Amino acid sequence: LYEIWKNLDTDVIRLSSLTGMGELLKHGCTTCFDHHYVFPAGAGDLIGTQFEAASALGIRMHCSRGSMDLSVKDGGLPPDSVVQTVDEIMKDSMRLIETYHDASFGSMRQVALAPCSPFSVSAELLQQSAILARQYHVRLHTHLCETKDEEHYMLEREGMRPLAFMQTLGWVGPDVWYAHGIHFNDEELKLLADTGTGVCHCPISNMKLASGIARIPEMLALGVPVGLGVDGSASNDGSSLMEELRVAFLLHRLNASRKAPSGYDILKMATKGSARLLGRKDIGELSTGKCCDLFLIDSRRLELTGACYDPKSVLATVGVRGPVDYTVVNGRIVVKDGCLVTIDEERTAREAQAVCDSYLSR
Repeated sequence: LYEIWKNLDTDVIRLSSLTGMGELLKHGCTTCFDHHYVFPAGAGDLIGTQFEAASALGIRMHCSRGSMDLSVKDGGLPPDSVVQTVDEIMKDSMRLIETYHDASFGSMRQVALAPCSPFSVSAELLQQSAILARQYHVRLHTHLCETKDEEHYMLEREGMRPLAFMQTLGWVGPDVWYAHGIHFNDEELKLLADTGTGVCHCPISNMKLASGIARIPEMLALGVPVGLGVDGSASNDGSSLMEELRVAFLLHRLNASRKAPSGYDILKMATKGSARLLGRKDIGELSTGKCCDLFLIDSRRLELTGACYDPKSVLATVGVRGPVDYTVVNGRIVVKDGCLVTIDEERTAREAQAVCDSYLSR
């Protein structure tokens, strides 16, 4: 994929952002976090382009300034053309925070710092990112414990497991959350709970990539902050939060039986849990004084006949196929009758397909 990603530009990012976040909105997601970490030289303001796309759609957006500073020649994975120096990354991180980050109530734009993963960046970049994030009071994110290969690599390179390595660099605490977190052991789960360090669960991606099954029942029992994510089309082949809800429910029923989270537990993970990972107290639930973010589904749908006697669980236990009927963000209707209302959906799809065809032929 890095050989494909090395040609990214603002046009590709604009249309991929519109399609990816548009799909999220159509399936009931009101807030998006994206971990973009590929910045080819001369590509332009990719994060700014993402924020512009989010504004056009009307979705609440948290962008991360992802980063990589180890290329193939340094023992990393990506080519030289998409890695940057620590100084370049820190300067651009400060620029993005100062330009876009809004910590006020109801904010539609926030920035996090997110080096790609401990095996694709240096310890210096991880440490400097943690220091800078705390200076600016923004959050920290990265991939961690997604595969056994990562664990073996870190043991060989650093002589310690991934989470222990991250802890030495200041990467635990209530302002930190990790994507995936599949291969934590018992002691590590307790450390996450004790420090308030969060995990974003991405079950469809984990199944597609055969990465493993995250220990979500144990995490919830210990009080680890857990949210739900789709992980994006490169690892999921879709961005339907409705689908993610049901898959999460079924996966843990299969794997943990009676200890598995209930349908309502999964819904809370996707709403309150995800808001907690983002450090948001103004979203994630319908209550007085919170932002008006919600989606609506007509319970008279044929496929929901007889299914709504337990409405708090039905989204996970029965599931919803296809788009929701309405999505509302910050009190504004952005999806109506299952269609995006702020952009020309058909035109965007045509343009995105054309750009995709052109891009892949380079």
